[in-house]
Amino acid sequence: MLPAPWLIESLPEVDSTNSELMRRARDGDTRPTLLRAEHQTAGRGRLGRQWHGQPGDSLMFSMGLALNPLSWSGLSLAVGLNLAQCLDPEQRLGLGLKWPNDLWLAPLAQARKLGGILIETVMVEGAPKAARYAVIGVGINIHAVQAPGLSMPSVGWAELQPGCQPESLLAQLALPLLQAIQQFERSGFAPLQAAFAQRDLLRGQSLRLSNGVQGLGAGVDAEGVLQIDTDQGRVAVSSDEVSVRLGVAA
Repeated sequence: MLPAPWLIESLPEVDSTNSELMRRARDGDTRPTLLRAEHQTAGRGRLGRQWHGQPGDSLMFSMGLALNPLSWSGLSLAVGLNLAQCLDPEQRLGLGLKWPNDLWLAPLAQARKLGGILIETVMVEGAPKAARYAVIGVGINIHAVQAPGLSMPSVGWAELQPGCQPESLLAQLALPLLQAIQQFERSGFAPLQAAFAQRDLLRGQSLRLSNGVQGLGAGVDAEGVLQIDTDQGRVAVSSDEVSVRLGVAA
């Protein structure tokens, strides 16, 4: 699945695969590791959102490795793009990307969430200043999530590929994802900008940000920063500033 010296580990249950690898890294264990869990009791998404799921309903894994990219900007987009390309290479299923870290199934008016990405980093003692231990968490629904209070409907991969199992899906995704991360480390997001645009579900859509800004999605720049055209001009939105929601501009 992954070459040596990668450690590949599967746990029946953990609070969060990301949290577990971050704990290990802070304790000095920064080996390249792929950690999968059958069940997460406290799975997390972006902005502290809970990742819902019962055992067997989701593929949940994290990859931890030391990275020293030219720029960190756009890493979650590169990861999402690679996952979408692996799952739906010819875009026959309508699998697209919702900036900065979600996989959605189009059409947009009836969009359903297939998965999400959570990236966290910790400084590595003694490493070059720009180097960090990156933990890249991926959650993909195998079966649609049934839980109260979801911000949007979900879809399971088994609905699109009947009979799929978490283990086989992980085997399909792991190596291409590692290669994509390594390529991002060397070249950054800019070479991926055009490919991302082909799956960008927010481009040309009316958007509303959590800070009240409204406008039309204008794609992402060469650093993966979201661009929104407002009445006051173009606004650049970085991943840690706002939450983006589809809406009708007032």
